[in-house]
Amino acid sequence: MKKLLFPLAILIATFAQAQDDQKQIRSIYDAALTESEAYENLRVLCKDIGARLSGSEQADKAVVWGEEVLNKLGLDSVYLQEITVPHWYRGKKKERAYFFNEKGKVYLDVCALGGSVGTGMNQFISGEVIEVHSLEEIAEMDSNVVAGKIIFYNRPMDPKHISTFKAYGGCVDQRYSGAIEAAKKGAIAVLVRSMGLRQDDFPHTGTMAYEEGITKIPALAVSTNGANYLSENLKKTPKLDLALKTSCETLPDKVSYNVIGEIRGSKYPDIFITVGGHLDSWDLGEGAHDDGAGTVQSIEVLHLLKTLNIKPQYTIRCVLFMNEENGNRGGISYAERAIQEKEKHLAAFESDRGGFSPRGFSVNGSAKRLESIQAWASLLKPYGLHEFEAGFAGVDINPLKNDTICLIGLSPDSQRYFDHHHTDDDVFETVNKRELELGAASMTALIYLIDKYWKYPN
Repeated sequence: MKKLLFPLAILIATFAQAQDDQKQIRSIYDAALTESEAYENLRVLCKDIGARLSGSEQADKAVVWGEEVLNKLGLDSVYLQEITVPHWYRGKKKERAYFFNEKGKVYLDVCALGGSVGTGMNQFISGEVIEVHSLEEIAEMDSNVVAGKIIFYNRPMDPKHISTFKAYGGCVDQRYSGAIEAAKKGAIAVLVRSMGLRQDDFPHTGTMAYEEGITKIPALAVSTNGANYLSENLKKTPKLDLALKTSCETLPDKVSYNVIGEIRGSKYPDIFITVGGHLDSWDLGEGAHDDGAGTVQSIEVLHLLKTLNIKPQYTIRCVLFMNEENGNRGGISYAERAIQEKEKHLAAFESDRGGFSPRGFSVNGSAKRLESIQAWASLLKPYGLHEFEAGFAGVDINPLKNDTICLIGLSPDSQRYFDHHHTDDDVFETVNKRELELGAASMTALIYLIDKYWKYPN
């Protein structure tokens, strides 16, 4: 009989613990759906500050805003971490590109890609258009065919992928490296189909690259509708000339900051669980989904812990990263300083996939850590969380990767994300209040469980 008492006691204790966790997680969601400040914070960030490209005046204002919001939470510490960021200036938000057909002069909806050079003296350049669908295709072309031409990369996102991030990954190389490969063959500019599944008139910006020793040529994005229309006209008129103009330039690097706030751990104050999003955005729209949503959700994690008087064992650190979009200097600098100061990180969370309904988490850590999270599925499933898979967690936190830390990315429903990504349509009105709050609650719930049950380093 005595032999049975011990396992019975364990079962009773385990059941009681599970009940406590259920109640606490329920309280986190209740508070998020009734007392959250995330949506109002997002409204201010989007409407009062707006787009926040690194180096811009709006990015400077966002740093001030972030510090003020964190200070209002009554945290144990709030401070700025100085970094140096690139300063690229677009000039006109919407540039011009046109060609002639039977209807006369036809304009396309275009914008400069981030980091592009301008066309010089605010002048149009023009040339015959060559449509291609891959970097390999341009690499195989003879330089005599390409020289003096404008290369039009027109490989769309594959709609057959259920994960739109996989579809994005399948074609973003033409945006990032397209100008390099075209310039190697003597092209004078590139036009790239926007990275989006929706057929619309919003051109999508995004970072692109140049290579040392290769001529820098202007690079623009064209809307999906514009890409389709241009392609149709090229079938009718293979030797079609296109004129385009950009007014962008790269200015000297500028000082900026990561914004950091902390709730000090009650038992392990020198071991950290980081949660963050990136404060910067592209300079089109308002940066609402990318990544205003992740920014305010990360702040909301601390707000919910304070509201519910949850006292974590580990220090919970919120980081509003600067410069994810065109350099990731905030994330890199944060990781470098963590190494310099010999900081110990148990886990790091990132929200950078939009403010849509949460579906689960992408986990970049040991198999043991992933199994631990999957073991909590019954606690999290009532809130719509069911995807707990190994995968990439986030650009800002990725430089922290080592043998002990577990990197975790919030995974919302991805179907609408690339409708807004890097466009003028990424505005506050496209974010649903309830979905935003559910995402913040989901991160808080998992952080609560990790803080309670995980040990450092194993």
